Amino acid sequence: MKQTTLPIGIDLGTTNSAIAIWRNGQVELIPNSLGELLTPSVVSIDENNTILVGQAAKSRMVTRPRESVSAFKRFLGTDKVFCLSTQTFKASELCAIVLKSLKADAEAYLDETIKDVVISVPAYFSDQQRKEVRLAAEIAGLNAVRLINEPTAACLAYSLHEGQVRRFLVLDLGGGTFDVTVVEYQDSFIEVRASTGDNYLGGEDFSDDLVTAVLERLHKEACDVSLKDLAAIRSVVEQAKINRVGPSITITLPSPFVETLEFSSDQLQALWSKTLSRMTQPLSQALADARLKPELIDDLIFVGGATRLREVQQVATRLLGRFGKCELDPDLVVACGAAVQAACRLRDEAVEELILTDVCPYSLGIEANCGSQRGIFSPIIERNTIIPVSREERYYAIDKQQVDISIYQGERFWARENIFIDKLQVAVPKNKAGEEAVDVRFSYDINGLLEVDVTVVSTGEVQQKVIDRSPSGMTPEELAESCARLAKLKFHPRDAQPNVALIEKLHQLYVEKLSWEREWLQECIINFSNALEYWSDAEIEIARKEIELRLKELGFS
Repeated sequence: MKQTTLPIGIDLGTTNSAIAIWRNGQVELIPNSLGELLTPSVVSIDENNTILVGQAAKSRMVTRPRESVSAFKRFLGTDKVFCLSTQTFKASELCAIVLKSLKADAEAYLDETIKDVVISVPAYFSDQQRKEVRLAAEIAGLNAVRLINEPTAACLAYSLHEGQVRRFLVLDLGGGTFDVTVVEYQDSFIEVRASTGDNYLGGEDFSDDLVTAVLERLHKEACDVSLKDLAAIRSVVEQAKINRVGPSITITLPSPFVETLEFSSDQLQALWSKTLSRMTQPLSQALADARLKPELIDDLIFVGGATRLREVQQVATRLLGRFGKCELDPDLVVACGAAVQAACRLRDEAVEELILTDVCPYSLGIEANCGSQRGIFSPIIERNTIIPVSREERYYAIDKQQVDISIYQGERFWARENIFIDKLQVAVPKNKAGEEAVDVRFSYDINGLLEVDVTVVSTGEVQQKVIDRSPSGMTPEELAESCARLAKLKFHPRDAQPNVALIEKLHQLYVEKLSWEREWLQECIINFSNALEYWSDAEIEIARKEIELRLKELGFS
């Protein structure tokens, strides 16, 4: 394979991920080994200690829940460790496994080695979470040359089709995160006016609410149900939510429950009321930060699979007084926008006119004292300030010869309730309280690199610290160890993945179905397993396609 610099964009999602390339003047989405454009962000380990990623791993969430994991992106920036079989993984390592799978798909499709990529992240991701996305890319053998906020990426994709001044409000509700961004487009200039959100709100929460409601109908607590049965319930709940037609949702429960439950529109509105209410504050906050009234928004854009829920759309429609648009697939638009940004970076002729500005989603500041109150957060760069930016504030030292500059990110009054980033110590001349001043300057660039300059006013002495997005929490030795550990993991050959995915799908359906359906599935599992062992590749492919077609006819796919 040859190696060139290609404009590649990746949407690393909580529920699904996608990868795209800009070529021949347009975005081209890259299919995975199953020919699908979306790869479930799920990782599993099978009985042979081989890693499964995507659809095969998703099926094992039902049949082998203890050896499978999803929604790990939500735990980037935390110390949570995931146990799969005999191995343990950090969230960044699991993300790296998904990225490695996407990389393999792209290289097989393009017949070229890829390295530099643009990766999308939730707009409301903290500095630490962004660092861990870069870390995941590095472990996977990729270089994240740019992180782009997901709503901004969506606007880039939509702006290719615009020819007039427009103000967008992008409502991005994915599997695990919620972002609201106000963007203005004019003369190929895309300006992010405000961005806010909730890193722990997404489609997974709506599924959780529905699972809880199902258990209540069954008069059971989650602790009363085995992990395998709970996973099976969640699988059919998720499928019913996705395949919903009309105002109600019908859920056919798997064995051993064997019951069909229906939730009316009013019942769904009631059981999702608390989750839906969490959307209101970020929506109002984004408009307030952009200093815009709802009627000044020209278009409401829905991004993320969870925005397909009519209840979600109703919340936004009521607030803005207009219907949203989904001309581009909400599951794929972010990957498309990331590829556009990659093309902009490489100055592709078709997109070089686009100029993009973004904002700092969180306030950045230091811990300070005010009178007798200690530990107050003093913002220097406030949230939704257009970047790049440089701001300076003056502070006065208390009666000592050393000043501690503790840097935080967040919006809370007390510094300790925000996210600690870093600190530096500055020596000052011996002074009386309030006599010696220091100027603290924050400079924040488009790639999220924060430079802190502290100047002692009386002496002019400057101390500088650059806080970049290099992976934190890992020494170079630990990073090398993590990369080596991932390299040693066994992965199914890419050309075998369609067969593995089908076998795991059949096992999942066998758990969920009963009667003649289960008997037919049993026959399929036996016959296809024998085919894999004794038949030629061509015969296996024919058998697989026949089973897949029959599954589709039965409505099992």
